[in-house]
Amino acid sequence: MPHARIRLIAPSGYAHDPAVMARGVARLREAGCTVEGLEVLERAQLRFAGSDAERAGDINALATLDALPDVALVTRGGYGAARILGQLDYGALGERLAGSGLALVGHSDFTALQLALYARSGVCSFAGPLLADLGAEPAPLFTWEHFWKTLAADSCEAAWPGAGQAEVDVHGTLWGGNLAVLCSLLGTPYFPRIEGGILFVEDLGEPPFRIERLFYQLHLSGVLGRQRALVLGDFHECRPGPRDNGYDLKATFAQLAQVAGVPVIHGLPHGHAARQLTLPFGAQARLQVGDGEARLACTGYPHLSPPPCA
Repeated sequence: MPHARIRLIAPSGYAHDPAVMARGVARLREAGCTVEGLEVLERAQLRFAGSDAERAGDINALATLDALPDVALVTRGGYGAARILGQLDYGALGERLAGSGLALVGHSDFTALQLALYARSGVCSFAGPLLADLGAEPAPLFTWEHFWKTLAADSCEAAWPGAGQAEVDVHGTLWGGNLAVLCSLLGTPYFPRIEGGILFVEDLGEPPFRIERLFYQLHLSGVLGRQRALVLGDFHECRPGPRDNGYDLKATFAQLAQVAGVPVIHGLPHGHAARQLTLPFGAQARLQVGDGEARLACTGYPHLSPPPCA
């Protein structure tokens, strides 16, 4: 099997967990991959992986490299991507990356960059594992296998149970990411206007009432009503507080179903959890739901050829 060149990028938080990062790098190397850009793991300024200029430089450099890597992999999330959106060369990035085959991969705070690159440059990317996820213990086999399976082909498919009772069969552009980050860009030039899309969302550590408030932002702004379906991923550690009086995620999702105006599908294995699908942001997708099972098929996204790591 040929080697994949992987370049690390750190647009958000610094690597406060060096042992986890080291394991992630080691697993990639053991699979036959070359890992570049290790210097980003040493950078730290306050809570960020370097200055705004350094972190923006990680992204802008992709437009000027003599030879693009196969994968640009985000090290971790946190916060910081929003600070660099105004410093990116979207024209150059779009010219170099759109249709190049480069796989830009990450999630969490990386959602801000995915939205901006798609809105301003037409660049597709992947909502998938971070380097920190690949270095987790125990080894994330489900995440690892779906990551490479998705990147190695021009189409992918995933199925999961517990999606609800609605009968759904829709086509559209697949897009989304972290709910709080996505909503933070509403009304900005970095938020794509996608009509008839399939929107997926997840979040971490937000109490249920905040999750509902974020959904209302999407609803009242008209974004939800322009989609074909809303797919809910993992809402990890999103627990009610002492004053919520029984109001929990179940109540949040019940209210969402009443106001969304589009089918709401549950159970997508994606987010801040051990099992994580790699989802091509900007791909054309078909979502089918029947008898409580969902099936998502995607095509037309950047991919590696031939397959990289076993």
